[in-house]
Amino acid sequence: MNTCKRIVLTTHGTLGDLHPYLAIALELQKRGHKPVIATSEYHRRKIEAAGIEFHAIRPDISFDDKELHRRLIEPKRGVERAIREFMLPVLRTTYDDLLAAVQKDGGADLLISQILIFAAPLIAEKTGIRWVSTELQPGAFMSAYDPPVLAPFPALVKLRGLGSTFHGALFRFAKLTARSWSEPVRGLRRELGLPPGKDPLFEGRNSPHLVLALFSRILGEPQPDWAVNTLVTGFPFYDENSSNLAPELAQFLDEGEPPIIFTLGSSAIWDAGNFYVESIATAQRLGKRAVLLVGNDPLNQPSQPLPKNVIAIVYVPYAQIFPRASIIVHQGGIGTTGQALRAGKPMLVMPFGGDQYDNGARIERLGIGRTIMRKQYTAERAAAQLKQLFDNPSYRERAADLGRLVQTENGVRVACDAIDEQLSQAT
Repeated sequence: MNTCKRIVLTTHGTLGDLHPYLAIALELQKRGHKPVIATSEYHRRKIEAAGIEFHAIRPDISFDDKELHRRLIEPKRGVERAIREFMLPVLRTTYDDLLAAVQKDGGADLLISQILIFAAPLIAEKTGIRWVSTELQPGAFMSAYDPPVLAPFPALVKLRGLGSTFHGALFRFAKLTARSWSEPVRGLRRELGLPPGKDPLFEGRNSPHLVLALFSRILGEPQPDWAVNTLVTGFPFYDENSSNLAPELAQFLDEGEPPIIFTLGSSAIWDAGNFYVESIATAQRLGKRAVLLVGNDPLNQPSQPLPKNVIAIVYVPYAQIFPRASIIVHQGGIGTTGQALRAGKPMLVMPFGGDQYDNGARIERLGIGRTIMRKQYTAERAAAQLKQLFDNPSYRERAADLGRLVQTENGVRVACDAIDEQLSQAT
């Protein structure tokens, strides 16, 4: 019996949307399978450098169009625009691209998809390929029992105590409001001769076989209104193969106390605004050392010579740098949040949009961090928040305790064991 199976993993977005699937693909490859990652052309080099087969699907992403990027991460309508203006207008093209990846080399044995790949459920239904859906953050489940903080309505964090009846009604209304967004999916279903199906933005995105929740139970426990076939795996961390830290960074880290690390992940970093200027001033106010992870955007490069207690670096894998931090200041993306959790460090979260408001709220409820709104991010206010984190040892102790728990989890192994079980059932 041939145990080597061809598995197509498909995702779209930034590094936080790629890394979990890359980690899973590498483990599947070790187990003798043939994984393929179908995603934007933008990620080709990284995927192929890791030794994983790549297949391009559209739309492609680009960070050259700053105005488009700002529109997609803006809190009020960013998610709506990402769906209605970016992904769904080319749904048929995405379907054709992904179908080609599934049918290549005699056909795949399993399809694993991320939330934005609306073509995946249609391909599974049309072709009969076994399908596994995934969620990267607990807020994506829209649970009335564990209500997320939605970016367009951050004040929802104050209504959490109203209970599941209130939030269930609220989310049902939200789903009705968003129903028109997915008309292109229903149109393509009709074209393909498929029945109307469930709401593609919500219930219709859940596989009938298996839903993998690719995060730690520390961040979100299963709820009564989750899909019953959901498995919480733990974070499937992708630890990049890289050489030692750059000499200047290694020297800086070795010369003094652990620094504050300021970063905006792989998405918000392209719309940083005054974040780095205010962060430098914040470190000076506190008299603390700081590392700025500024990315490739020239606008983020310091325009003035940096103080001796601050260093700016384009990029370094979080797994290498976060354990060396005192506190981590970040945007609240799920990938960054997971790495900071594993490092066992307190956090100050400044959300931009999407899931970041909810992730930040969860960090606050865990007692390992605080949040600050983007419009309020000034040196004075950020320093006041960080002082609370420095002065109260409970943040450090609690973060360290949870970090040790996350380190014991093995999200990659748990996910791949479940995938292997799906393959055996399909066979």
